[in-house]
Amino acid sequence: MTTHKTRRTIATTAAGALLATGLMAGAPAAAVPDHPHGDDFPGQGQGRTVPAEKISIQLFSYLGWTFSEGIDTVIDELDEIGYRNVEPFGSPGGGFSSYGDYSAAEFRTELREHGMKAPSSHGSTNEATFDTSLQNAKDLGQRWTGSGGWAAPGIARDGSSTYEEVAETAATMNRLGERSVKNGTGKIFGHNHQWEFTTQIADPDTGEVKSAWEHLVELTDPRYVTFQLDTLWAADAGYDVAELLEEHGDRVELLHIKDGLLNGDERGIPTDVGEGELEWGPILRAAHGHVKLYVVERDGAPSTPEFAEDSFDFLTSFRY
Repeated sequence: MTTHKTRRTIATTAAGALLATGLMAGAPAAAVPDHPHGDDFPGQGQGRTVPAEKISIQLFSYLGWTFSEGIDTVIDELDEIGYRNVEPFGSPGGGFSSYGDYSAAEFRTELREHGMKAPSSHGSTNEATFDTSLQNAKDLGQRWTGSGGWAAPGIARDGSSTYEEVAETAATMNRLGERSVKNGTGKIFGHNHQWEFTTQIADPDTGEVKSAWEHLVELTDPRYVTFQLDTLWAADAGYDVAELLEEHGDRVELLHIKDGLLNGDERGIPTDVGEGELEWGPILRAAHGHVKLYVVERDGAPSTPEFAEDSFDFLTSFRY
């Protein structure tokens, strides 16, 4: 079933968000942890929260801070906030990465000294050099391999990808995922932006029109391939994230927790988690029992701990 929605379906008023999360039936205030956004944030007093040990942070969020202050400063701050996991990007030894001067093994040691791990990263899925990616993943101690996109040929940003190209992408993901599982570094994941959802393609057998992302779900082998669903970009493309998770949750082991303002036909504007327009109660309820790692991210976050701290506090105190 295709779950395409308009942005107007997703956007809600503050009052609607409060009703949707059952705020009026909340637990006594004394049982609820303090929260930086005050006592009125949706979900207060409802059910469970996201455990700290399942929360990670994509280090690309702090690209500018890392390059100006160094990765050690960033890791120190994240440790102080309470993060136990991080998601690096790039390749060790590469200029555009979060590893600084560390090799993958050295970065793992640095994280271990802070009581932290890197269960996933956004690295290379170049099939010709994937052995190097797998060695880095093993040195880093990963449970999943993947990138900020897909293996070749990938999904075209301009929406021009054909069914055959999507099928070829799925086949590559299957091959790389099998290699990663046999390497002991777990399934490979693909990470979406908007265009994997706005690219609508007819199934050649049934004629049913689905997004490229939905075709990838159907064409990949669940033994070797999983998905890292980016919440903001899926919502920005017009999809109901909770519905996607309810329908395909068994294929989504990693969730990129990204919040923001849905900006009409323009690109969404990222915010700290809990300060945007996404309805986290339905999303987190749909994710429960399927998602194993919740990775917070904000593209171009300010070079201060505020984004990481606000987002971590939101997830660990938001009751869904």
